[in-house]
Amino acid sequence: MSLFIEGSPYVFLCITIILGGGAAFLAGRSLARGWKSPILLFFYMLIFTAGIRFLHFALFQAQLTSLHYYLSHGLVVMIFAFVGYRTTLAKQMTEKYPWLYERTSPLSWRQKA
Repeated sequence: MSLFIEGSPYVFLCITIILGGGAAFLAGRSLARGWKSPILLFFYMLIFTAGIRFLHFALFQAQLTSLHYYLSHGLVVMIFAFVGYRTTLAKQMTEKYPWLYERTSPLSWRQKA
């Protein structure tokens, strides 16, 4: 787990998973509701990850300029954001176009036969 956890596992859980992941999930939902591109979500999460790293630095004396932890925390945040994006997009597609699409899983849909 040292790939993701810099200091205490509780800090990683609270700041990156709960706080950062929850906010990233909501950001993904927001972009999906506006029918925005997932590429835009990727760039937003790069900026958001810098904020998460700053919280680790300011509150828990972690290293601010660590590329390793920036990439690993960014991966976690982007997973949450894209899950929020896809669940909302799948819901929208099946609710707005029920004659065309049906939901196959929480993250996907398909054309009706």
